[in-house]
Amino acid sequence: MAGIYLDTSAIGRVLLAEPDARAIREVLAEHDAWWSSELLVVELRRFAVREGLADAAEKLLDAVRLAGVDSATLQRASRLEPREVRSLDAIHLEAAIRLHERGDITAVLTYDHQLQAGSEHHGLAVQAPTTAR
Repeated sequence: MAGIYLDTSAIGRVLLAEPDARAIREVLAEHDAWWSSELLVVELRRFAVREGLADAAEKLLDAVRLAGVDSATLQRASRLEPREVRSLDAIHLEAAIRLHERGDITAVLTYDHQLQAGSEHHGLAVQAPTTAR
């Protein structure tokens, strides 16, 4: 199966070993590749340092393929609909749209309601498992 896009709201739950982490891992295991924006590196590392989990975060980051963030990415993200999508979520959304158009991902794994709405607005499938399947 193709890849899946994930954001910090999803991989952060795995990092913290939250109750739905097992379900998230099961979804991730169904995909050939895990994708995110380079923004994930900043978000996850800063979160992990605050939680005292920097080493575990690096192991997770090693498994993620990263879509670059350049000026063109930021320009596209700044113009994305719907308007309600917040700034950093727009960067994630732009990356997910681009990866979907290339055939690299089939879905977005996120617990962020704004990113979910934006993904659905652009025809991207959304996954947010809450219990082991």
